Amino acid sequence: MTVLVTGAAGFIGSHLVDALLAGGHRVVATDNLSRGSLSRLAQAMASDRFRFVEAELAEPDAPLDEIEREGPFDMVWHLAANSDIAAGIESDAIDFRDTYMTTRTALRLCRSTGSRRFVFASTSAVYGECDEVLAETTGPLLPISNYGATKLASEAAISVAAETFLDTVWILRFPNVIGSRASHGIIYDLCRKLSRDRSELPVLGDGSQKKPYLHVSDLIAAMLFITAQPGTDRRRLYNIGPEDDGIFIRDLVAELVAATGGDTRVNFSGGDRGWIGDVPRFRYCVEKLRTLGWRPSMSSRESVRRAVREVADEWAVSCSKS
Repeated sequence: MTVLVTGAAGFIGSHLVDALLAGGHRVVATDNLSRGSLSRLAQAMASDRFRFVEAELAEPDAPLDEIEREGPFDMVWHLAANSDIAAGIESDAIDFRDTYMTTRTALRLCRSTGSRRFVFASTSAVYGECDEVLAETTGPLLPISNYGATKLASEAAISVAAETFLDTVWILRFPNVIGSRASHGIIYDLCRKLSRDRSELPVLGDGSQKKPYLHVSDLIAAMLFITAQPGTDRRRLYNIGPEDDGIFIRDLVAELVAATGGDTRVNFSGGDRGWIGDVPRFRYCVEKLRTLGWRPSMSSRESVRRAVREVADEWAVSCSKS
């Protein structure tokens, strides 16, 4: 297939590009490089089945000629979005521009190129703060961050497109995804702090937050599995996540400190969440995905242990080998 990947130079996007190329596909990739980096696409650049187009999809009238000439696309994977949830609380323009408007442009690309299948990287943040286990049928959906709100708005726009010019859409709701090439997230942020000062580690919240974590390798495997399954449903919605209830932030921090030497003083800031818009606890139901035939290879804790070593090495924070 010939596929388009938006947000291709980002954390998850770059891993997806590598996996698609490994599967024999021709990949056209686009990114505005505001948060992405071409260094993440170094492996892809060596392939003659890879084409990168730098483009700003957030502009309402963005010129798309260079991308359109590469189509039509058998599948469009839309991953471009704002990844800084806290920044989006400070300014709602960030998520509107980088999440919702990029979705609008990606859909416009589908229409202009005649592409009929669309995969969207959504998020658990669309559910908001909810005490029940989060299933695909959970509702009403009341996000508490602009990030979650614009992802939900994007889901709605995609649903409309499925009624008009798309044959099949996949809406995939991610949990906390971790691993190598990360550009954001708690492990990334803490490793960045440790690279500057090993003596003390400030951590937002009181450590009682508990969330499911999925390694990026499991996420990519799930995405490819889901989109390869036959079916007649025009709209296909899946939670992707581990099968456990997650890991406490205090335990994640302990794993990180132990792996990087174990001689760092941890200072929790207090409070039951890290920032306004942070969902301190949630539990995912992944029964629908399990029934489809896919299960993750790692638990939340196993994912954390692997990601800690990967991200710490990338930040050159020394890791204990014990």
